[in-house]
Amino acid sequence: MNEKVNTFFENLDNWHQELTELRKLILTTGLEEAYKWKVPCYTDRGKNIVLIHGFKEYCAIMFMNGALLSDPHQILVQPTENSQYGRQLRFTSLKEIQGQEAEIKAYIYEAIELEREGKKVEKKALEDYSFPEELKEVFETDPAYQLAFSKLTPGRQKGYLFHFSGAKQAKTKLARIEKNRTRIINGFGLQDCICGLSKRMPNCDGSHKRT
Repeated sequence: MNEKVNTFFENLDNWHQELTELRKLILTTGLEEAYKWKVPCYTDRGKNIVLIHGFKEYCAIMFMNGALLSDPHQILVQPTENSQYGRQLRFTSLKEIQGQEAEIKAYIYEAIELEREGKKVEKKALEDYSFPEELKEVFETDPAYQLAFSKLTPGRQKGYLFHFSGAKQAKTKLARIEKNRTRIINGFGLQDCICGLSKRMPNCDGSHKRT
């Protein structure tokens, strides 16, 4: 057991019994325990396999490359619409976890095997993502904006496409597009600091994100 994970559990307010049970179960599969992204993470030969975390309405095991799993019981959940890799097993009670112990272990063992075989999730190409009509219309009247967007890295472009498409109403999409014009013109991603130091200077604390 990892000492940082022990501390995590000592300070846990919600889902203590459930996450403790998941921890015990996962450790029986031979995975090594680590502490990453401020939650317990379980690895095989240095590769991240699963992590456990709690939310307001449920706790979960997150399979880092869960999209590869066969999911014979159809119990995996895609965390968000745009999640390419991760998949969750969600639980709302200790009894629910204990009743699915065999299935949980089977999914973990499959995840370990897939990682050892070097299986990878096929990344979606940029053109496979939803491109809002509102953004196309803006580009038609603002070629400088279109040029700046095309110069962003694919990852930054995807981030903006997710953000723009996430709005349900056209006016909200347009508002997001306009709000981020200066950021895009200056070559910043959605999560970059506007000071320009993010990932470039170690003294940037990220406090300027999306301002």
